[in-house]
Amino acid sequence: MNKCVLITGCNGFTGKHLSDHLTQNGYIVLSLQADITDFSMLDTELRALACSQQIDYVIHLAAVSFVAHSNTLDFYRVNVLGSENLLNALCQLESPPKKVILASSAAVYGTHHGVELLNESLCPRPQNHYGYAKLAMEQLAQTYQDKLPILVTRPFNYTGIGQAESFVIPKLIAHFKEKAQVIALGNLQVWREFNDVADVCDWYQQLLENPQALGQVNLCSQRLVALQEVIEMLHTLTNYYPQIQTNPALVRANELPRLGGDAQKLHQWIQARPTRTLQQTLEAMLKSH
Repeated sequence: MNKCVLITGCNGFTGKHLSDHLTQNGYIVLSLQADITDFSMLDTELRALACSQQIDYVIHLAAVSFVAHSNTLDFYRVNVLGSENLLNALCQLESPPKKVILASSAAVYGTHHGVELLNESLCPRPQNHYGYAKLAMEQLAQTYQDKLPILVTRPFNYTGIGQAESFVIPKLIAHFKEKAQVIALGNLQVWREFNDVADVCDWYQQLLENPQALGQVNLCSQRLVALQEVIEMLHTLTNYYPQIQTNPALVRANELPRLGGDAQKLHQWIQARPTRTLQQTLEAMLKSH
């Protein structure tokens, strides 16, 4: 019998890719449509779904994920209180899921000077409201661990086809495809992981299937790439050379210069080797419409 996964945020960037990936690998995928900030609506839909189909797993992706989102309160209303609504509703089910995965973020770590790769044992030091809200969600989830088997993932940067242009890689791709004369960016002196969403989806599936995978874990590859290097790759792939300008208005306060994850704990649980190079990811995004 096929296992059933309920995904929140199915219509988002990661949700669409993950739904397709799990469906192709034999899972029954259910999409939660309710507004997670409305407990009554969420609870009603969840009970109806559970009556028609045993929910084996839950992956909670629904969130405000753009760090520069204009309404600060949304980070807490959606990412914290919405997550509590979901966990509370799941506890009311007659047959609770075998595992609940909550997508947090590497932004909870903040700055740790002298630490090249961040691991799960570090004390979180968020630098913005997005990070604070995700950390609050993690701490809130701990109060449910005696009722639900919970895994909190801390994804580092990843990208792919369909990601919003408010994120730096899709923004660059769009400008190179359009042959824009000028590209305005924030801080160019940053190093990030830019993993492929397809790999992240595979890691989520493996974590679902490993009953030992509970607690907290980074979703990362340990591959840090300078933003300037990404631009050089796009130069090579397109043979186009736009003018790159630094716009002070796009430079974020408390920008973290380096943000990479230690994958040791992840590798203890699953096979998490990247299957695509960043250049292959960029090529696929350039070819997409």
